[in-house]
Amino acid sequence: MSALYMILGTLVALGVLVTFHEFGHFWVARRCGVKVLRFSVGFGTPLFRWHDRQGTEFVVAAIPLGGYVKMLDEREAEVPAEMLEQSFNRKPVGQRIAIVAAGPIANFLLALLFFWILAMLGSQQVRPVIGSVAPDSIAAQAGLVAGEEIVSVDGKAVTGWNQVNLQLVRRLGESGALLVGVREAGASTEQTRQLQLNDWLKGVEEPDPIGALGIQPWRPAIPPVLAELDPKGPAQAAGLKSGDRLLALDGQPLDDWQQLVERVRKRPGERVVLSVESQGQVRDVSVTLAARGEGENRTGYLGAGVKGVEWPPEMLREISFGPLESVSEAAARTWSMSLLTLDSLKKMLLGELSVKNLSGPITIAKVAGASAQSGVGDFLNFLAYLSISLGVLNLLPIPVLDGGHLLFYLIEMARGRPLSERVQAWGVQIGISLVVGVMLLALVNDLSRL
Repeated sequence: MSALYMILGTLVALGVLVTFHEFGHFWVARRCGVKVLRFSVGFGTPLFRWHDRQGTEFVVAAIPLGGYVKMLDEREAEVPAEMLEQSFNRKPVGQRIAIVAAGPIANFLLALLFFWILAMLGSQQVRPVIGSVAPDSIAAQAGLVAGEEIVSVDGKAVTGWNQVNLQLVRRLGESGALLVGVREAGASTEQTRQLQLNDWLKGVEEPDPIGALGIQPWRPAIPPVLAELDPKGPAQAAGLKSGDRLLALDGQPLDDWQQLVERVRKRPGERVVLSVESQGQVRDVSVTLAARGEGENRTGYLGAGVKGVEWPPEMLREISFGPLESVSEAAARTWSMSLLTLDSLKKMLLGELSVKNLSGPITIAKVAGASAQSGVGDFLNFLAYLSISLGVLNLLPIPVLDGGHLLFYLIEMARGRPLSERVQAWGVQIGISLVVGVMLLALVNDLSRL
């Protein structure tokens, strides 16, 4: 079933985002009087095709990793004299800029639409209350203690752990003071703690911002009673069954499921002894933990899960907005995520953020499937983030991308004449090399995560 969600989620995500992006180019081109020859979603062999009354061919092709809008252009083929005024290259530079910019702008508008829907639907968030603080950690040195609720990060109000994490991600690879506003249980006033960062998580492949500060979020105690087993996992191989209660690991008592998770993660590939209560009898079971990941990210894996527990109502909050409020909320989120994407790219170039964080089609497919399986809200959220990423990346001033074309046209506007065909051809070759290189790097990262 998860594979079906992954396939359908990927097809829907790419289909919607690519179609909307290309429709932006198409719609503005039509408004500027440019003849559109083909509107294609996907590459390769056409699966479906049809024509409209203006002669534009619409195509759905076999490879859904992109799309394109082909316009009448003298640089690509000879144009009859009577159709020259409909040629893209004959249009004023301002109109050409509008046509090229319309694709990325469409992606930002689509993200805004999804965020607007999500804001009106509302969400249930877990209050960011600190469960524990590791001794001698960054958080402990700043005076953060268990039971305090985080209400702001660097002056930005936060209502849940997702927002806390998002604000912390902005500080990856940086040094200086991190300002965290907290409120004690039952108090109404906010206090500010100053956490000192020094090249914080610089170059770390899979950073955990909250955990790296030494903070464990509060969560209800979960009894270590097994509810599900991975058929190919170590727990199943050792004979553990659903309903078994884990009492101790290597003689150390287990009162909560999270204790087991933390201990198992630290021991990849090692043999451990679990004390298990099953049907009223206690026995010791030897289990060789599996290992996941590589290098510093290598963790132990038991292959077992437990039933979730209900959160106390006072630890949850409902967040929703009216139709008009949702517009400003959606615009703020779109702007914030666009800036975060640009900032992350800058940090990768400067070495402050590991390039291992780049994701390719495999990771996108996995996240698409997981979010689709999780629910409509999570899937819309994923689509919004992906649409913003597509918009930002396409605006980068790299020839072959929309941003590269915009750069050429802006130079033309400043000079009063276009760059020579030779210079533009060099730029395109460099751009292709950069894009292919980044795509290969992202694919290698994807494969390393399998």
